[in-house]
Amino acid sequence: MDDEDRRSEGRVGPVKEIRIDPFVSEFDMGLAQPLSRSVRLNGFATCLRLEQVYWDILGDMAKVNCCTVSALLSHVDREVHLRHGGVKNFTGLVRVVCVVHSLKEGGCVAMP
Repeated sequence: MDDEDRRSEGRVGPVKEIRIDPFVSEFDMGLAQPLSRSVRLNGFATCLRLEQVYWDILGDMAKVNCCTVSALLSHVDREVHLRHGGVKNFTGLVRVVCVVHSLKEGGCVAMP
C-alpha cells in the first residue's frame, strides 16, 4: 500500500488538492509554541497556558483598550460570569475570543 492509498483510505471519491496551504513558507512555528503566564483575574492569581499567537492577539487587544492583558482577561472573566454564569474552560473561551476578534478585524465574520 503506497502513501496515496493510505491517505485516501476511508474516503469516498478522489483525493482533492488543498487550495490554501496553512504551512506557507513564512509560517512561524514559534506562534504555535505553548506558553504559560501568570495573570490576575479580578484579583486572583492564576496561570493560563496559551500558544504564543494568542498572547500576541491579547496584547494587541489590550493595547487597543489601553489596558493590561490581565485587565482585559478580568473583563472577559467578569462578563462570562455575569452573562452566562461562568464557563468550564476559560482558556478555550480566551482562544475563541481571540479568533473572533481576529476575524472581525479582518472583516471575515459578520457580528450580530
